[in-house]
Amino acid sequence: MTLSQPTRKEKDLLGQLDISNKVYYGIQTQRAINNFKLSGKTLKQYPKLIQALAYVKVACAQANNQQGLLNNDQTNAICSAAGQVINGNFDDHFQVDMIQGGAGTSSNMNANEVIANVALESIGKNKGEYEFIHPNTHVNMSQSTNDVYPSAVRLSILLSQPELLQQVELLIEQLTLKAAEFKNILKLARTQLQDAVPMTLGQEFNSFASTLCEDIKLIKQTSTLLHELNLGGTAVGTGINTQTGYGELAINMLAKLTNIEFVKATDLVEASSDMGAFVIYSACLKRLAVKLSKISNDLRLLSMGPKAGLSEINLPPRQPGSSIMPGKVNPVIPEAVSQVAYQVIGNDMAVSMAAEAGQLQLNAMEPLITVNILDSIRLLSNATHMLNTLCIQGITANESRCKDLLDNSLAMVTALNPYLGYEASTKVAKQALATGTSVLELVKSQNLIAPELLEQILQPAAMTQPASSPE
Repeated sequence: MTLSQPTRKEKDLLGQLDISNKVYYGIQTQRAINNFKLSGKTLKQYPKLIQALAYVKVACAQANNQQGLLNNDQTNAICSAAGQVINGNFDDHFQVDMIQGGAGTSSNMNANEVIANVALESIGKNKGEYEFIHPNTHVNMSQSTNDVYPSAVRLSILLSQPELLQQVELLIEQLTLKAAEFKNILKLARTQLQDAVPMTLGQEFNSFASTLCEDIKLIKQTSTLLHELNLGGTAVGTGINTQTGYGELAINMLAKLTNIEFVKATDLVEASSDMGAFVIYSACLKRLAVKLSKISNDLRLLSMGPKAGLSEINLPPRQPGSSIMPGKVNPVIPEAVSQVAYQVIGNDMAVSMAAEAGQLQLNAMEPLITVNILDSIRLLSNATHMLNTLCIQGITANESRCKDLLDNSLAMVTALNPYLGYEASTKVAKQALATGTSVLELVKSQNLIAPELLEQILQPAAMTQPASSPE
């Protein structure tokens, strides 16, 4: 066989197939490509997972080399090939569907075969000459899909997480700037969509920033659960086909390669089947999604109109809103964020169901867990960036509208309640509602509060924070 031939023959347990010489994957990957035509989402579209698989292969090869199981030439060739995979040079050759039977075996073998064939070429051999470097015998030495794949999935999540956290931090920063910009704009707060009490628009935007700060802390804390690996447990956690100490060596090597403090699970059998860390992590992503959607809902309500709604803020116009209504502009950015949130909520449900479906010593549904968590991270990263750059940064306040709605609401009665008393305040509220006269006009016309005291009461600081203690 020469490289000029269009195909090469490869064989496995089930027989023989012709494999294109243009590709670096082999027969087991080809069978998976043929079998799983499901989501249209291939491993190629998840470069962080490809990187993670390659990192694991480097760590395992070096551990095997230290234990005298893999010679220096094979180790160097495998590690060099995996390094090229980490750099993204061979992403096009990772073609298996992310949703697959076999607990991730197809993804693991895709990595094994690509690394083996890249390594073969680096030592002057042809693709498929596996007697020199074999996908299973050498690249997968001392490993099983059942410890490689979950370890790589954990790493891929940790590699993906910084982008999400950065986008959330940038959104928090922008919301904080808006809070400062709007700090002196009085407006009407609402509970159950009804008039409530005075507040500032700045307080409202600061609350958006504060709630997202909680999610950054929670995601960081929860991600430490992903540091615990079952690498070295091989098939079911017993460590069959490994030498004593191999798992610790491989995990320590992976920690050095990635600068992540990975540790060996205390019970490898339990760690091989339990998906609890993924369930909790996915729930944190869902929590962030719910909050982003709530913020988006609030922005849509505050900007509704612009003539017949609240219209307390203006969202930056991004595109014409109607094919039939001239002049209409829709809140498309917040609407899109909410749709992302609903998808993430659905992803979380799929993760929960897949985690529950584990049986005995393995969870074969982990590919579904993987694609949904990685999708959620990517969706939330993109949505947060979009919300920040295309919406929050361009929001302006309608200060006069905020003032009019506040002045003509019954909310002022609550601010006056400590001075008028509950009964008198209720009477004023009823009169205002019945006559259409504002609360302030009634209080002034009936001389219920001295003008000097009324002016003091109506100061923004007095209405939007606790009263100072009497001296």
